[in-house]
Amino acid sequence: MEEKDDKYTRIAIPIVDGKLAQHFGHCENFSLFDVDEEKKEIVNTTMVTSPPHQPGMLPPWLAERGVNIIITGGMGRRAQNIFETHRIRVVLGAPSDEPTIIINQYLGGTLVTGENICDH
Repeated sequence: MEEKDDKYTRIAIPIVDGKLAQHFGHCENFSLFDVDEEKKEIVNTTMVTSPPHQPGMLPPWLAERGVNIIITGGMGRRAQNIFETHRIRVVLGAPSDEPTIIINQYLGGTLVTGENICDH
């Protein structure tokens, strides 16, 4: 995995079957997007295979990969707290859609988010 340029924001989206996974802990892969928030454009995209699910492991794993923001459908409170300790902003309630569409909506300020679908 290439190093992240600090002038860009890295956003992670959990993926199942090519779309945003509604629960980040059960995804197959993560799409990592390096974005220029000023220009509102995607600079680079990388797909990484997620490690086997173990509670509490994904936040530090994503932090090691330079992630600044995670966009997902749902996440338990404990995971949210761990992401916060790693200075990763959590965006909850995103729809199950193609990751590039979600990123472009996020950058354009049009991403519609709903309730956190997780209740643990």
